[in-house]
Amino acid sequence: MIVAVAGTFNVLHEGHIALLKRAFSLSKDVCIGITSDRMASETRTRINPYYIREKAVREYLKANNKEADIFCIDNMYGPEDIMADVDVLVVSDESLKNGKKVIEWRSTFSDEPLKLSVVRSIEKDDGSKISSSDIMNGVCSRDGSMDAIDIAVGSLNPVKVEAVRIVMEKIYGSVRIFPVDSKSGVSEQPFEDETVKGAINRAKDALGNHKMAVGIEAGVFERYDGLYDIQHCAIIDDTGKITIGMGSGFRYPDKIAELVRNGKTVGEAMSATYAENDIGRDQGAIGILSKGLLDRRELTEQSVLNAMLPRIWDE
Repeated sequence: MIVAVAGTFNVLHEGHIALLKRAFSLSKDVCIGITSDRMASETRTRINPYYIREKAVREYLKANNKEADIFCIDNMYGPEDIMADVDVLVVSDESLKNGKKVIEWRSTFSDEPLKLSVVRSIEKDDGSKISSSDIMNGVCSRDGSMDAIDIAVGSLNPVKVEAVRIVMEKIYGSVRIFPVDSKSGVSEQPFEDETVKGAINRAKDALGNHKMAVGIEAGVFERYDGLYDIQHCAIIDDTGKITIGMGSGFRYPDKIAELVRNGKTVGEAMSATYAENDIGRDQGAIGILSKGLLDRRELTEQSVLNAMLPRIWDE
């Protein structure tokens, strides 16, 4: 028996996990559809890039010793060649109506019945349904807790926000993450010491009434044999204590370095040189230069974790 489950998985939460658990309880042959960025953006103002959403699902499967076929969907029905073989579609009670539409659609090209398995939506502390939107807006944690430690991130960049969420969850468990459009106070392309200054400024600007705030800034540094990228993270708490961390540095190709030295930002230089690279659009400069072996989220996680180390050893 083949079981399918689909969703945006904007931030993988307990509601999604309930769907996945139901699917694997029915069969070991599971396929998971994840909405494309285009489809997701039709009904949401803020979405995490597809590669982050897919990565989160794959990490969950690996952690739970599960395997599944994962595919991108660009409409509510999914690819006909895949859905033709599905026996059961797992849906939440909220998406039951759409599930029935998929049954009608499938009947137009297959005589085999498609069954639905309905999972009750997971609620957050106030009794309302947990949602990725609430998690992304800091209303609750991934597990629905509304009184978890609140941490601001001085950026609206979804990669940075998700990297902070992942690191802080490893340290504190449940966390509420608040994206803030903070100011760096440095040039668009930071050089040398501007980088850590920008990270600190972003953290301070984002703190407000939050328990803690995180500022992240990537800058370029003249080192060793060329121009290096070293991401810095600054973390400030409500006592005013600041801790700093860095990610692993990597050298830019000489042609990129020269463009940056002559006034281009790294983004402009990379776009001009690698305009047609799909990895770059999703995973940034490090995605292109490492040929997908390292992505922006992982690189950002390094700097955030390193900035938390003094707090970990203090505790």
